[in-house]
Amino acid sequence: MQTYDLEANGLRGLNSALQAQSAATNQTSWEVVNPKGSHAIAVGLDAPIEVTVKGSTGYYCGGMNQQATVMVEGSVGPGVAENMMSGQVVVNGDASQYAGATGHGGLLVIKGNASSRCGISMKGINIVVHGNIGHMSAFMAQAGNLVVCGDAGDALGDSLYEARLFVRGSVKSLGADCIEKDMRPEHLEILKDLLDRAGCDAKPEEFKRYGSARQLYNFDVDNAAAY
Repeated sequence: MQTYDLEANGLRGLNSALQAQSAATNQTSWEVVNPKGSHAIAVGLDAPIEVTVKGSTGYYCGGMNQQATVMVEGSVGPGVAENMMSGQVVVNGDASQYAGATGHGGLLVIKGNASSRCGISMKGINIVVHGNIGHMSAFMAQAGNLVVCGDAGDALGDSLYEARLFVRGSVKSLGADCIEKDMRPEHLEILKDLLDRAGCDAKPEEFKRYGSARQLYNFDVDNAAAY
């Protein structure tokens, strides 16, 4: 275990050390102490290492992640796991706005609640939120899966493309071109796998699926008010 004191040694040194790791490293396990809400912790990683942050962080924690597993023992600010490509980011608290934004792959798990715009413009990432999410979540989401074990706020899935949204609780309102869809056996399998990986004991049968009505793919003057 490599222990890094962020307060004593600074953010630049931490990210430089983590980004220097490769698949051949023997420094596979890192612990970051005294984060004290610092921004951009453990960004741009590209090695199969595990990083545990012992406390809450500021914005963009785990951003642009590839291969690494980043675990936060606290809450996170805006943009956690932003543009993640692969690997895993686990938040053992709450997340602020646009968690998992533009993510291309990997798994983001939020054990608490997520604020507004969770999964905005997601492009293949899988996001599992154990609690609730805020308004405008999955706005323009293109691919991937967003699983919400609690409730969803206003305008869920506004201008959605082909991402799949699974919500266990209530949805305050659906955004433009987002509708409820049938839950087929293949969707139950996807959901079961994600719930298992996220350590959630909810049953797939308790969820509803939402997706694109595919009415806004091409401009139609009759739909002008919805764009």
